[in-house]
Amino acid sequence: MLLIPDPLRERLVANFRAGPEHDPVPVVKLYAPWGVAVWLLTELMEDGDTLFGLCDLGFGCPELGYVSWAELEALRGPLGLGIRRDERFAPTRPLSVYAGAARLWGRIVEDEAMLADAARHLSPLPPDPGG
Repeated sequence: MLLIPDPLRERLVANFRAGPEHDPVPVVKLYAPWGVAVWLLTELMEDGDTLFGLCDLGFGCPELGYVSWAELEALRGPLGLGIRRDERFAPTRPLSVYAGAARLWGRIVEDEAMLADAARHLSPLPPDPGG
């Protein structure tokens, strides 16, 4: 399986070009089948290698950051297993919500109730009716 096929790559590049104020929905979810590492990626830089997204290496502190596409493709686990793409991944929220949920839960989550809880924490407070 191609780790990131051209249509997904094009969406990643488009998100990068949209600029830093853009809060895109993750485009691709990659994972290590031999462990707990997960990457939710939203952008691919102009160099064609540097990806940006939410990275969870399984230490309880997922973070937004950069990762090399070439390094992910070269990574091998037991029995030569490589990184895989979750073809069933269907993101429902922007990256900021996934990142907020990851901070709350200590790992990347996809459960809709957990994401909704994180989204409520990220939403601005309504105006105070008392003034």
